[in-house]
Amino acid sequence: MPRKPLIGINTDYRAAQKGVPALSVVFSGYYDSLLQAGALPVVIPPYPEDKSLDDHLEQIVSTLDGIVLVGGGDLDPRRDGYVLHSSAKLLDERRETFDRHLIEKIAEHQLSVLGIGTGMQLLNVARGGTLFLHIPEDLPKALPHRDAMDPNHRHGLVVEKDSIMERVYGEHEVRVNSMHHMAVDDVAPGFLATGRCPDGVIEVIESIDDDWFAFGTQFHPESPSATALDIGIFREFVSGVVEQKRRQGVSLREAESPMLV
Repeated sequence: MPRKPLIGINTDYRAAQKGVPALSVVFSGYYDSLLQAGALPVVIPPYPEDKSLDDHLEQIVSTLDGIVLVGGGDLDPRRDGYVLHSSAKLLDERRETFDRHLIEKIAEHQLSVLGIGTGMQLLNVARGGTLFLHIPEDLPKALPHRDAMDPNHRHGLVVEKDSIMERVYGEHEVRVNSMHHMAVDDVAPGFLATGRCPDGVIEVIESIDDDWFAFGTQFHPESPSATALDIGIFREFVSGVVEQKRRQGVSLREAESPMLV
């Protein structure tokens, strides 16, 4: 009998402080959404950087059917040759180091991947793209993309035809949550921007390589501020994972269609 897809989820990392031991955390929306979409989520903590890390990642990536790269704080632009902006609230160094090794191993194996928020930004820079470091300065005419007083802040989303997002949302007017101050600037080679805010800020990228099912959303379909339609992103990802594995001769269980009520 075909098994359900195993989808890895990386985690955030909080260093020890004031008597509280270090811990890894992941918001339940990620794994609950994957479960609802018909997959089995597997949590991946940020392993330390040592001589065994490459072997560990090789085994993880070879075992899983796909990975979701979660959101979080800001990537450190100094790792990509840029100056640190004063607005940056950086990921913990251990998490970012692990995530950068992880995305390289994902790309090497062309493992199916969905990047969300920071995860999408990492996918883009790891494959040769760049980022705007602070939208209010880099794109002063842009709409607000973060409102510290409103966790449910939203804006429109314009999707390209024949894209993953069109399959998810159709041709209807779409509004998505928005909680970021960095954004994709140059899209990485091998990817296209297939969803934008009406002000032009890139909100979705997807791979144009038929052999690599990879895409990312700047908005957060796992968040409590997401709409009921946004679960379709996880369903589309899981379906794409199943199709990619089928091409490789691996039989996985298709997600069941949601009941209409």
